Amino acid sequence: MTGTAGLGDFLKTRRSQLRPDDVGVPTYGERRRVPGLRREELARLAGVSSSYYTRLEQGHSSGASAEVVDALATALRLDDAERQHLHALAKPARRARRSPPEHVSDATSQLLAALVDVPAIVLGRRSDVLAWNRPGHALFAGHLDVARRPNMAELVFLDPHVRELYADWPGKAEAVVGNLRLVAGRHPDDAALHELVGRLSAKSSEFASLWAGHRVKACATAEYEMRHPLVGPLTVTQQTLGNGTGPDVVVATAAPGSASQAALALLAVGATPRDSEESGGVRAAAFLQ
Repeated sequence: MTGTAGLGDFLKTRRSQLRPDDVGVPTYGERRRVPGLRREELARLAGVSSSYYTRLEQGHSSGASAEVVDALATALRLDDAERQHLHALAKPARRARRSPPEHVSDATSQLLAALVDVPAIVLGRRSDVLAWNRPGHALFAGHLDVARRPNMAELVFLDPHVRELYADWPGKAEAVVGNLRLVAGRHPDDAALHELVGRLSAKSSEFASLWAGHRVKACATAEYEMRHPLVGPLTVTQQTLGNGTGPDVVVATAAPGSASQAALALLAVGATPRDSEESGGVRAAAFLQ
């Protein structure tokens, strides 16, 4: 997942997914044993020597220049997120290390507390739930104890309730893996991330297959159809508020005046704690778990 091996795996996988017709490479009716471009064809498109590209793909060369990386990204027809991921993979490898625990800042805690009626969760870079308000807990994982701090990637792949929650589960699964791939490129030395990927690969063949595909995806905004056991079907827009360098706040909203918005409102009412001692208003701290 790190260093030249990660770069080589990405290049090889994406090369195999790009067909000659996609980039105007003539085949003259030739029957190929495997789909995808050959190494020499991709090297020619990128303007590098075939021997140099082969060394990159086999993990025998490091320190590719930014110009070479950009040329390869263009030849592979990568989008912006994939191009940035390729640049991250091309950086020199670093030894895996244990990162310090992630924490929720005071400002993020205040934001979460202010979102009384909006489902919201705070996720660490590995998709660990660091905090959630009660509507967020009720929407995404109401079957779990509110005090738990699960990993959302593990829930998506290993928890039957969460799997059933998403009408298009394969789409959600692809988004989760695509985001983890981005994180892995940005933090190749994160030992805990290595362990998470290892656990998921061992326990879920679907995760292992998607991970091997090397698809990356930025999940800033996405719309999902959900089948909630308490409020029924609804369509929500999940937005990630953050810059990708620290814990992010994920909020779920619905179109104004829609049945989905009414369902979220009903869920928020049912999830909001009522306490006679707080009749003048619910204290913000009561919503931080």
